[in-house]
Amino acid sequence: MEKEPITVEGLEKLKKELIILKEKKRPEIVAAIAEARSHGDLKENAEYHAAKEQQSHNEGRIQEVEDIIARANVIDVTKINNDGKVIFGSTVYLQNLDTNEKIDYKIVGKDEADLKKKLIYFKSPIGKGLIGKNKKDLVEIKTPAGTKNFEIIDVKYF
Repeated sequence: MEKEPITVEGLEKLKKELIILKEKKRPEIVAAIAEARSHGDLKENAEYHAAKEQQSHNEGRIQEVEDIIARANVIDVTKINNDGKVIFGSTVYLQNLDTNEKIDYKIVGKDEADLKKKLIYFKSPIGKGLIGKNKKDLVEIKTPAGTKNFEIIDVKYF
């Protein structure tokens, strides 16, 4: 079983999701199935089939989250020496040298990645391009959208 790196926040988020899935969603679905069953003929009972499908999705997600948690290799960047190097879990402040735009990304595991929240997967082109680099480095990264040039303004560990 291969360990997957995850941040402390990422693991907490998964644990909270698991509690909601098991303690809130699961009983709601069971109640919906019981309610639909009480309406009689199950062959033509849309509510019953919808609830059973919901149950299947919920149980699948529970298994998925439990699996992620079991394989989690929690990396707490606050406990790692801050020397300006880009590592898993660090937040990187960049200046796009092509557009002059400033942007920051936190480098995270697969299950935490969410570009809208500026959380990038460490194995993505930008993640791979940044890991191991240092504050003040100029970095050229080949992405599916073309080559991007960045300057690493700062690296924070929180």
